[in-house]
Amino acid sequence: MSGTPPTISIPDHLKPADGRFGSGPSKVRPEAVTALAATGTEYLGTSHRQATVQFVVGSLRNLLAEVLALPDGYEVLLGNGGTTAFWDAAVFGLIDLRSQHLSFGEFSSKFAAAVTAAPHLAEPSVITSEPGTHPEPVAEEGVDAYALTHNETSTGVAMALSRPAENGLVLVDATSAACALRVDLSVTDVYYFAAQKALAADGGLWIAVCSPAAIERIEWLGASERWIPPSLDLKIALDNSRKDQTYNTPALATIFLANAQVQWISENGGLEFAAGRSETSAAILYDWAEARDFATPFVADPAMRSPVVGTIDFEGVDADTIAAVLRANGIVDTDSYRKLGRNQLRIAMFPAIDPSDIEALTRCIDFVVDAL
Repeated sequence: MSGTPPTISIPDHLKPADGRFGSGPSKVRPEAVTALAATGTEYLGTSHRQATVQFVVGSLRNLLAEVLALPDGYEVLLGNGGTTAFWDAAVFGLIDLRSQHLSFGEFSSKFAAAVTAAPHLAEPSVITSEPGTHPEPVAEEGVDAYALTHNETSTGVAMALSRPAENGLVLVDATSAACALRVDLSVTDVYYFAAQKALAADGGLWIAVCSPAAIERIEWLGASERWIPPSLDLKIALDNSRKDQTYNTPALATIFLANAQVQWISENGGLEFAAGRSETSAAILYDWAEARDFATPFVADPAMRSPVVGTIDFEGVDADTIAAVLRANGIVDTDSYRKLGRNQLRIAMFPAIDPSDIEALTRCIDFVVDAL
């Protein structure tokens, strides 16, 4: 779309109560923001190495352990920089020599690219599939780390997790999946994610749930002769996380909001509650698309359709124009992923987003398409 979008006013009674549908940064619950403001002078602007902040970090780690049902010996690590920084940290501190990567979208391909560029690692094995699908991992001789993606945010594809081989760590990018998709962590060694999606917080923080085998790898590589920048040293992150702190100053608001979201999930029934909300929203969105002659779910196989990020193709109407009209009416961030280049909308359905708002969004899209 180019130029100014057409002036279309959506009636208020059709609009969602909250018009935020971004896939990251995602909707932050207003109640969490109010709780953050209520801390006044006691939290923001205080030392992250003192009890006031350490209590919140400890709470976040403990609540994640509860909601994600950590197996015995698994630990929650935190560090600064988000998932992109964690990929770099994994290049130094989790992959010994060679890794295998499933690449089926923008984000799953980025980790493979980071490993390919690393001079101290062997050329990775990369298994690809077309956007809108996902490949399967295979056991491979010489591979010591298998990189999977639980939910590909760019395309709206989710995949079941499995352990492809007895040897080799299983590293799972759960950036848009953690605390929203059901998971058995026993088939993973590192389940890592950021806070600005299902955790309904801001960016700038990575979180990784690590198995005893992953911790052993972190400690072994940390003690080796391999040069590791301190800010990407997972052994330093491990040592600090065990003290309920990060190596350097974190975004305190992000930690507080993430803790508030995981607490809300815990108090309302845990992962079953959170996953159920997203699945309800997904059923509403995909059923709506399949019932329209101008819309189709981009992911053809229902088993691969993400319950947290829905991608909908449009025919006969410009999706960018729809997104622009929605934005002008206070319904924001439904735009397609920029590099995918399809005539589609991408709609987040994280647990913080009320399923009734997804239903209202579909009514608004119908209204806009009719007007166009």
